[in-house]
Amino acid sequence: MVQLYNLHPFGSQQVVPCKLEPERFCGGGRDALFVAAGCKVEVFAVAGQELCQPRCAFSTLGRVLRLAYSEAGDYLVAIEEKNKATFLRAYVNWRSKRTENSRVCIRMVGHDVEAPFSETFRDQMSIVEMPLSEAPLCISCCPVKGDLLVGCTNKLVLFSLKYQIINEEFSILDFERSLIIHIDNITPVEISFCIGYVAVMSDLEVLILKLESDPKNGESVNHHPRKTNNPVKLSEDISNETLQLESDDFVICQKPMELLGEKSQQSGVSVTLESTGLADEKIKYFHVQHLLYRRFAPDISSYVLSDDIKLHSLQLLPIYQTGSLTSERKNSSQEKELLSLFCFFSLPHVGYLYMVVKSVELMSVYQYPEKSQQAVLTPQFLHVITSNNLQCYTVRCSAAAAREEDPYVDTTLKACPPVSMDVCALRIQLFIGLKAICHFKNHVILLTKADPETIPERRESPKRLLLDTQYSHLALPYYKMSGLSMAEVLARVDWAVEDGSQKYERGLIFYINHSLYENLDEELSEELAAKVVQMFYVAEPKQLPHILCSPSMKNIDPLTAVSYLRKLDTSGFSSVLVTLTKAAMALKMRDLDMHRNEMKSHSEMKLVCGFILEPRLLIQQRKGQTVPTEFAVHLKETQPGLLVASVLGLQKNNKIGIEEADSFFKVLCGKDEDTIPQLLVDFWEAQLVACVPDVVLQELFFKLTSQYIWRLSKRQSPDTTPLRTSEDLINTCSHYGLISPWVNVLISSESLADKNYMEDLSKLQSLICGPSFDIASMIPFLEPLSEDTVAGLSVHVLCRTRLEEYEWCIDRLLERCPEAVIPYANHELKEENRTLWWKKLLPELCQRIKCGGEKYQLYLSSLKEILSIVAVELQLRDFLNVLPEDGTAAFFLPYLLYCSRKKSLT
Repeated sequence: MVQLYNLHPFGSQQVVPCKLEPERFCGGGRDALFVAAGCKVEVFAVAGQELCQPRCAFSTLGRVLRLAYSEAGDYLVAIEEKNKATFLRAYVNWRSKRTENSRVCIRMVGHDVEAPFSETFRDQMSIVEMPLSEAPLCISCCPVKGDLLVGCTNKLVLFSLKYQIINEEFSILDFERSLIIHIDNITPVEISFCIGYVAVMSDLEVLILKLESDPKNGESVNHHPRKTNNPVKLSEDISNETLQLESDDFVICQKPMELLGEKSQQSGVSVTLESTGLADEKIKYFHVQHLLYRRFAPDISSYVLSDDIKLHSLQLLPIYQTGSLTSERKNSSQEKELLSLFCFFSLPHVGYLYMVVKSVELMSVYQYPEKSQQAVLTPQFLHVITSNNLQCYTVRCSAAAAREEDPYVDTTLKACPPVSMDVCALRIQLFIGLKAICHFKNHVILLTKADPETIPERRESPKRLLLDTQYSHLALPYYKMSGLSMAEVLARVDWAVEDGSQKYERGLIFYINHSLYENLDEELSEELAAKVVQMFYVAEPKQLPHILCSPSMKNIDPLTAVSYLRKLDTSGFSSVLVTLTKAAMALKMRDLDMHRNEMKSHSEMKLVCGFILEPRLLIQQRKGQTVPTEFAVHLKETQPGLLVASVLGLQKNNKIGIEEADSFFKVLCGKDEDTIPQLLVDFWEAQLVACVPDVVLQELFFKLTSQYIWRLSKRQSPDTTPLRTSEDLINTCSHYGLISPWVNVLISSESLADKNYMEDLSKLQSLICGPSFDIASMIPFLEPLSEDTVAGLSVHVLCRTRLEEYEWCIDRLLERCPEAVIPYANHELKEENRTLWWKKLLPELCQRIKCGGEKYQLYLSSLKEILSIVAVELQLRDFLNVLPEDGTAAFFLPYLLYCSRKKSLT
């Protein structure tokens, strides 16, 4: 089959002169383009001689999150955000907003407007506010009726377009909240609405419904929520999936599924209609017909939903009947006759086009050569944008509609293409920084944002801004379009030196610099790498250390690199980054003396700053994998503290993510996913000390406590000496609290000679005693740490104490370590818990003394201390009442009398 390509050129290109940086936009009306920026909407002409000229502007309540236009009613609707709250507002009669200072009427949806205000409403824009019980997420306007559908969590709200009649000559546009569609277990990301057809899309699911207006079997309609169809018994496969969704031990990925027509009711998604229209008006919709359900599965190799699988660009495309006698008699756009309806939605790498009316079937599948960001469907073309280009494909919507109306159409000339014909790429047009797209009549409207390339430490003299060179970065896309590798481009460079000097084209320098920063999986030969070093020494000497750290420069001769770096030292470009790069090259040459001398020339803090300026000295990306450098491996053995501080600096400066840092230390220490090296524990502790802002504290607490508990339960020593002791952490980190003094009494009751064991135990105890730790979430993870050991008992009692389970703690200490009971009570039983001294401790000790046993003397000693405290705390009568009635306490009568006299004296 012959594939067509590059056959859809654009007639012209215009730039819309927005005053502010555009954020959202949509086409609308006969000739308007709406552009939202900040708290303002600008309107531009999109027809005739005034193409792209400003028409009017108006302010919004807050930043616009979603924007939609309805040709029926000629209104604009927006979801706006202000002070973290979202609002739904419709802008009516916007064409009368001649100047920004023109008066605006704000009214609530459904409120009647009295006749005296008719002239005012006729000449000014009005804003209709539509309050919702839940925050609006997405919106869609019916292209035929003008009704507005609003997506909220697990439900859709339908506002019917209507007109308030002010007098015989004038009526104003208004809305009525007429229907709520409850859809369980789906949070809409995008919705599309067209004369009763509803398409809902979440991150991985698409559901298409049809709202039926004819009651079945004469069924009555009430105004209360009711289910439109009986609960459907799920198939065995679906039920087996959903029954296990609440498990926390596994990553549950549901199977991909496509259900067409009536079978889509087996999706397990419950749909319920709730009529909210006025009781005396005709109810519009009675029940729901399920048309399509499709679910996609995420990549099971990832624990989070990646953008590579999320759906986007949901769209219902209607095609109307034209040219018939019935249509000629109809003079209103609201009376269009629907001939066929199509639904399009897309994954980043593939798009799907379905025919919906009469029968539901998949028409076309579109495979994109690059990851798409957004797509827009028209009756003849599909336009798709990626980050760098606009792609155009054929669609068969018009042909499918014609063949649906007349299956025998065009049997002679064969000018109407068959629906089954393969799709064809017509054009791929390069653009820089594509962000969004919309289609309006015969215009394709693009939003582009090309961020300037920021290169570290690049500060050129104003004399050089002749930076003919200031637009040199525009050469980059042309180098990319050439399809040549970096080595092939460098092979074409004229390296001849004339008159002892050499000049290089600025666009080439920018391309090479950008390519080396891009971490391409292309390694230059030793010869080409040397030429690149020589090129940058002449043209961009400050960039030389960064260039040498690129993985593409792996084959550079270290002697050559060091010679150029030393030239930088002598020419005044010396910096800590130059020093670190020389130290890295010294390791490649196995010159450890040179390496040590370079590392000694700066303080540790400056070295950390140098690694932050160039993370690739420690971490490189090769074929999508995090790879520690030889420098990082050497620091692990010789200066682990510097290594941890440097990676922490990278994280604080957003040069490395949390998961990437964890993976780096595991790979560096040669550990698998299930084994945690001590260096990674050191890094976690350093994160707590440094209070890294983007770290989730409770997650970090969980990592550390899990590791402490695992090593304590297994008697497992760390693989390397920890960088910080428990005392260091308590003194430097607010999240590690002072350990309660009774814990030392408990721990000293047994011999725990292992120093590493004691350090892990102290760190765990200190973390539990800290102010930030969520103890309730910790209890389930204490199971490996048995209460049979003193260490385990101390941790359990600390956690239960934080949860104020004091009686449980007292029972455990009396059984296992009575000598710790009094220190525990002195420290913990205060204020409202003071009564436990005589309500819990005193009776328990009396009972245990009565039973005797090998701990009799310990119980007796504890009892004396308790009695001395209780006698002072209570009045004599109250004190006597708390003594046991079996005569056990009579033995202590002289001591009790002494205590009571002491009480009376005080």
